[in-house]
Amino acid sequence: MDSFDRNWRGLQLETLVDLSLTIGGVLSEEELVEELLQRAVGTLDAGSGFVCTLHPGGQEAIVHSERLPQNVEVVRSFFNSHLLEDLAAGEVARALRTTSEPPFELLAAPMLWQQRLVGMVVLADKETREGRAQFTDGDARFLLSMASMVATAVATARRVDAIERERQRLADENRALRGVARREGFVGESPPIHEMLELVRRAAPTGVNVLLRGESGVGKERVAQLLHSFSERAAGPFVPLNCAALPESLLESELFGIEEGVATGVQRRHGKIELADGGTLFLDEVGDLSLALQAKLLRVVQEREFERLGGRERIPVDIHLVTATNRDLEAMVEQGDFRRDLYYRLRVVVVVVPPLRDRRSDIPLLARHFLEMYSERFNRPGLPLSREALAALMDHPFPGNVRELENAIQAAVALAPGDTISVDDLRLEIEDRHSTTTTPGGLVTLEEMERRHIEQVLSSVDGNRQQAARILGIDRTTLYRKMQRFATFDAKRNIKSKESKH
Repeated sequence: MDSFDRNWRGLQLETLVDLSLTIGGVLSEEELVEELLQRAVGTLDAGSGFVCTLHPGGQEAIVHSERLPQNVEVVRSFFNSHLLEDLAAGEVARALRTTSEPPFELLAAPMLWQQRLVGMVVLADKETREGRAQFTDGDARFLLSMASMVATAVATARRVDAIERERQRLADENRALRGVARREGFVGESPPIHEMLELVRRAAPTGVNVLLRGESGVGKERVAQLLHSFSERAAGPFVPLNCAALPESLLESELFGIEEGVATGVQRRHGKIELADGGTLFLDEVGDLSLALQAKLLRVVQEREFERLGGRERIPVDIHLVTATNRDLEAMVEQGDFRRDLYYRLRVVVVVVPPLRDRRSDIPLLARHFLEMYSERFNRPGLPLSREALAALMDHPFPGNVRELENAIQAAVALAPGDTISVDDLRLEIEDRHSTTTTPGGLVTLEEMERRHIEQVLSSVDGNRQQAARILGIDRTTLYRKMQRFATFDAKRNIKSKESKH
């Protein structure tokens, strides 16, 4: 091997190393095409060059040319009709043209990645000091090496670009979802809320049944509205129904509707299921349905049809069913209080709505949201929270969750005497407000503990005694009796307090 060949091989090796270092960085597909063109033309002393990447279907993606036509079909016409087939097989193609105008000799190498043709590089008319020369077999091998290296980099660039587009799409969807969430009154930026909204974003377009789990007051209905607003049924109706708010006799007609003539003077009335046709039906407190109503709901879920109360006509219905509960449905299934087949039909996707204590960083955002909303409603614009008031909100346990926070802000905006909301204006219930019944060691009696728990549950459901009794696991009669006993206890304690002062 003479010194020229050694120098030439050394130059090729340096070029390949330098090219690998260059394309190892983060380059776009267009930058990679330009890099290959310049290095191939410069290293192999070509008079002209052409690089084209191809889409999976064979259409040209990016084209860069130096003194050759920019059109891939024109360049292909310089070769035989089997050019792409030869390149796809990993072969380097040559073409000699007997014309008076260049190009006279062409060399084409494939850009292959995983046996797939992602592009080609074409060089024409090698030039030396002595004049025009032919491309050697070594030139062909070197061109193939460069093309193969860049082909892998092009595939990587496309994957990175696809990942970035998907990331941007998800970011746009998440921004849109947060915008919808704010319009629906659901505010939050904490990690638990981001995770929940991401699940909502993925579940909403599918139309599958969704079961919302969460404590009372966390905003399950607002999450149901989000599922509806971000679904393909957003233009249809959103029909909510609280299954715990009505006795069974009324709940059945409210849910399924009633036919005319069932009883004297009864007119036909559409139920919630029929009203939700083409949209979303949200059944809150679904665990309160009786077994008889569960069986009827199962038919709606399975057959997508129902009958009105007192009717025989089977009415088809197209609804997206979202249900919610804060009860232990799994335990109810084991105890025979909830149908197992319906349970699995309802919980295709489960969305857990986090309690406010698990997303305390959202309290300032929620407080500001409710402050703006009720300041506008009560015509008190610009009414701020004092630092002490915000600190009190951050420290409060909020057993009633977001509903309790909203009620506190609403009352403060409506009743605050000054131009700033203070701690006293919030009227937050303090845990140790009944400290007169504590023992010398600071412990409370069992009766006092029961009293406080009942009051917290009543506060969390806005005084709804039926819901409170259900949460406490007692019937309403027992709850009323306990409330009367505590009222008598309060009266006696107040009398003793006054006597001790005298």
